Amino acid sequence: MSVDKKIVADLVNNKVEFVTTVPCKQLAGVIDEIEKCPDIYHIPSNKEDEGMGLCAGAFMGGKRPAIIMQNTAIGVTINTLVTLTQFYRMPLPMLISYRGEVGEPVACQVEMAVHTKALLAQLNIPTYHFHHEDDVNELDGILAHAFMSNKPVAILTDASFWKGY
Repeated sequence: MSVDKKIVADLVNNKVEFVTTVPCKQLAGVIDEIEKCPDIYHIPSNKEDEGMGLCAGAFMGGKRPAIIMQNTAIGVTINTLVTLTQFYRMPLPMLISYRGEVGEPVACQVEMAVHTKALLAQLNIPTYHFHHEDDVNELDGILAHAFMSNKPVAILTDASFWKGY
């Protein structure tokens, strides 16, 4: 099974019924699989903080949400993560492409990579970093833990996980 299909299967296994996505080259295969999945309602977002608001609405409507995004927008999501997601104890799995690491071809991506993990740590958001393809086998347990504990969780997926930029 491909990594993209495994990710979607784990979302379905954990009863995630609503996913919002922000376009990302690395995550395009996952987004395509989500779009094909009849068990997941998919709404594309223009911005990550907007997507988190959509996820909050889905959660308050009784659905299990997730967001798929890039790390370069972590900065614009901080207020939403703290005052909405964390304050109301909403579980929110965030599958995040971790741009800006070694081999990154776009210089402006590097600056946010320097701050991503520190910002997530400052917010006390559990963070997992997938480097290798078989790291995807941890996703099912991470998702289950997020929904059990009613907490947001960040799953960073870097270029080595996706086999390049």
